[in-house]
Amino acid sequence: MNTRFLLGFTLVALIAAVAVRLLPHIPNFTPLGAFALFVGVFVARKHWWGLLLPLFAMFLSDLFIGFYDLKLMAVVYGSFLAYTAFGMLISRRKNIATVLLGSMGGAVLFYLTTNFAVWLFSSWYPHTVSGLVLSYTFALPFFKYTLLGDLFFTSILFGVYELVVAFSYHRQLKLNRA
Repeated sequence: MNTRFLLGFTLVALIAAVAVRLLPHIPNFTPLGAFALFVGVFVARKHWWGLLLPLFAMFLSDLFIGFYDLKLMAVVYGSFLAYTAFGMLISRRKNIATVLLGSMGGAVLFYLTTNFAVWLFSSWYPHTVSGLVLSYTFALPFFKYTLLGDLFFTSILFGVYELVVAFSYHRQLKLNRA
């Protein structure tokens, strides 16, 4: 598949990721993790600026949603950068299993890092081991939706992309045979 198509598809995915985040949705059930993983697999290995696309999507949507504590934002943005890094790691061995593992790994890392940051940087929980456990415990419903959202949107994003690539490849084979 040519670079022009990939960049066009990525732009549409970026717009969709921002739009879905701005629409009413179940908390943490957004395509941003899937988008970051996709960018890591298909764009960031070829174009260094691909690393910035998930951060740009977050920033665009945050312009409308609103900004919050800079330390927490840095951790959230960093976790989406980690999704992209996971994508880069699996790009050479991309298959259904590695993509789904990358998606789940991103969700777990997001849960662990962002809730640790909430415990560390906010006054919501006591700065004790039991406070940290409480932070993780209260965040379990959000983790569930992050995981489900990431798996759902990863399946859609990667599935649609691979279907279009396969259709285009078979169409090109038919044209070459004619």
